[in-house]
Amino acid sequence: MRKPFIAGNWKMNTDRRGAVGLATGLAQELRDIETVDIAVCPPFVYLDAVAGALNSSNIALGAQDVYFEPNGAFTGEISCAMLKDVGCTYAIVGHSERRHKIGETDELINKKISAAISSGLLPILCVGELLEQRQADKTEAVVTTQIKAGLAGLHSDKVLAVTVAYEPVWAIGTGVTATAEQAQEVHAMIRGLLADMYDQSVAGQIRIQYGGSAKPANTAELMACGDVDGLLVGGASLKVDDFAAMIKTVA
Repeated sequence: MRKPFIAGNWKMNTDRRGAVGLATGLAQELRDIETVDIAVCPPFVYLDAVAGALNSSNIALGAQDVYFEPNGAFTGEISCAMLKDVGCTYAIVGHSERRHKIGETDELINKKISAAISSGLLPILCVGELLEQRQADKTEAVVTTQIKAGLAGLHSDKVLAVTVAYEPVWAIGTGVTATAEQAQEVHAMIRGLLADMYDQSVAGQIRIQYGGSAKPANTAELMACGDVDGLLVGGASLKVDDFAAMIKTVA
């Protein structure tokens, strides 16, 4: 049985005071939740402050990105060891905004996934198609390429550290959500692909989140899908009441 996993991606939002307040509020609201894994991913500059606010709560800390080199002359980058040092458990890798706005390649994303796992971080590998790719019936091809490239070289013992997050790019921040049927179709395809790449046992253990305008109103419907194991939440994770409501619905 896969334990549900709900993570909040705060993106480039909040200030120090707001980030601490949000984390403090969530820690209080969700203190009794034991049946759902929870994480929040604030901006890099607030990770340390948020870690302090979460303290010994049941909410894990995650980063929005990571670099694959351990140290050195890589101006502006953040290493796995640095993230571990401030208390991170998770790291988002390959988010569509980094793929399509920053220009990250599948090869770079694969290096980040491998480095994260080797360091003891748990990566959340984001995959998903653009609107024009869905309209051209290329969803399966795009997602398959992203997963195969992102997990290249990972043996079954290491790939179990990965959470896959399916985020149709056309649904991120747009208010448009994939229907439960659309989400389940792609999630089932991803699980089948993982079974082909590894085996049924591995595929049955890896959690697959849905992301893309997930909010309190559609949480129950999405989570009722057999292959949807959690949510990667954007805007709704910036409000204590909304994010807490989603997690309580799942719990």
